[in-house]
This record gives sequence, C-alpha cells and structure tokens, in this order.
Amino acid sequence: MNETMKAAIFVKPGEMAVREVPKAHLERDTDALVRVVRACVCGSDLWYFRGLSPHPENSQIGHESIGVVEQVGDAVTTVAPGDFVVLPFPYSCGKCPVCEAGFESVCPHGGYFGASQAEYVRVPEADGTCVKVPGSPEDYDDGTLASLLTIADVMSTGYHAAVSAEVRPGDTAVVMGDGAVGLCGVLSARMLGAKRIIAMSRHEDRAALAREFGATDVVAERDQAAVDKVLSMTGGYGADAVLECVGSKQSFDTAVGLARRGAVIGRVGLPHDVEISAEGTFYGNIGIKGGPAPVRHYDLQSGLLDAVVNHEIDPGRVFTGVYDLDHIQEAYEAMDRREVIKSLIRF
Repeated sequence: MNETMKAAIFVKPGEMAVREVPKAHLERDTDALVRVVRACVCGSDLWYFRGLSPHPENSQIGHESIGVVEQVGDAVTTVAPGDFVVLPFPYSCGKCPVCEAGFESVCPHGGYFGASQAEYVRVPEADGTCVKVPGSPEDYDDGTLASLLTIADVMSTGYHAAVSAEVRPGDTAVVMGDGAVGLCGVLSARMLGAKRIIAMSRHEDRAALAREFGATDVVAERDQAAVDKVLSMTGGYGADAVLECVGSKQSFDTAVGLARRGAVIGRVGLPHDVEISAEGTFYGNIGIKGGPAPVRHYDLQSGLLDAVVNHEIDPGRVFTGVYDLDHIQEAYEAMDRREVIKSLIRF
C-alpha cells in the first residue's frame, strides 16, 4: 500500500487546501527524507495567493522548513537518520566553484524547494544542502525553533541584503520593507555595525519590532516624500547603504532616490516590474548587488546558526501567528490581510 502524507495545496489564487498526497520519498542516492517539525508561509507565497505571480494550480507549495532526517540515500555522508536540520530554501551541491565561492543559492546543479508545507520533504543534494543543528527539536523551546526556522530563509535573506549593501560599522542604513525579511534586515544591519538604521514602515506593530531589532528611526512616507524625508535626515546626502527587501517598482525606485552617491543597494526582494536605470546608477556611482540568499553559507560560515543557538539574536519574533497545517487557509489569509507579520506552521 502506498504511503501518504498531509500537504498544503495551492488550489488557485485565494484558495489553499490540505490534502493527502503520496509521501515524499528518496529518488536519488544523494537525497534525504526529512520529517518536518516547523514550516511557514513566506511573503513570496503571497504573490501566488494574490494571483500576482503564476503558480501551478492544485500543486504543493512552500520552501521554508526545519525537521528531522528520517532516511538518507547511499551517497549521503554528512547527515544521518535522527539528525535535526535546517533546510535552506535553495538546495545545492556544495562542491562546485559557485558553491565554494559562497553562492549556493545559484548552484548550477541546484534549485529551490517548492513543497515544504508538508509533513515530509525530499531533500536533493542533501550533503550540500542540509544545515545540521546540535541536538534534537526537543532540546529547544518554541521561540528558538522559530528562530531556527528563520535561518532557512528570511533571516538569511535579510542578512544577504545587509551584506550585499556593504553595511559597515558606523553607517546609516535604510531598510525598505517592514515584512519579515525587512525586519530581519534591520537586525542584520545592526549585527554588521550600522550606527543609524532607518526602517521604512507605516505599520506600528512592525515599526515597534523594527525598533526592538535595532532601528533608530522609522519613516512612514512613500515615493518622493520618502526620498525627501531621508535626504533631510542625512544632510541631503542620502543613506550609506540601502537594503531593498520588497521587490516592487515603488520600493526599488525609492531606494535609488535615497541612496548616497557611491552607496550600494542590496536587493533581495523578488523583483516585480522593476527597471534599473543605467544612467541613473552610473552617474550616481550607485552599486546594485544581491539576489537569492546563499542561506547555507550565512548559516555556517557567517555564524547565523550559532547566533540563534546561543541566543544572541531572536529573529523568530517575526512569527506573530501560529497555525497547524489543517488551518493553512487561515495562515495565508492572516498574512494577506497583514494581521500577522509571518505565519508559522507547527506539526
């Protein structure tokens, strides 16, 4: 008899469901099978839920999870059944020149998870993908488990925005976006030593968390008014570093307008209708870096895993709604209505 599992299904824009589907299983000797203990809804999932980006109907969804290894292929050597792991949203071989350079998120042998809101996940290229966590899930409280889940995507992505923007000690950094990635970007800018961190937010609950994460100022204005406000706050020069964590045309155009000449914009928001002006960036000597975050590199080489385990950072506070898988529709709707910053799924 074929085994099944429960999984979140994207039915169509605005409609999610939970269905019994064939249980994930090993397909190659480099795979691992992981039992999920926490997953979540990403802001990028809302693009599909709102019908703004295409996604196959009646298909699985999700790319952020942590769990316990249940089975490994014969070629897997770095993890074993029973290991507690973070699953970065990209999977990667871990040994090609791209991965060795620290850019596993664009590994030519890799790809991206798309079925993580489920009881089990198949992990391709397990040796180059899994981030092993000390101990087991039972060794951690709910808050730490939530923070471990963030380093599967949003915390690492916020950190990538700060690194890409070349945030340095003493800098003034502006963070575009007050979703989970933007809030983690604030935390990351603080970790990298920014002296002044301006969070662009018009939602008081998010602005309050941004302040707790390290924001020194909050700007609610948008478009040219936002540019004018930041310029007035920086003596007319603009920000030393800009973290673009939204991906919309409005956000990116604003980021360019408030960046100091010679500054770098770290872009991690999935771009939608964004056009980059070659002349505008050229004559301002404005750099643009970023893309999908190399999660595994930041978790291990940059110390995000240790920072969470040692309680030096608490990014799991971005999860302001907790649901079980059977209430996946409510989890999406709450984020869509901005009732919660980010929805966590407990198994």
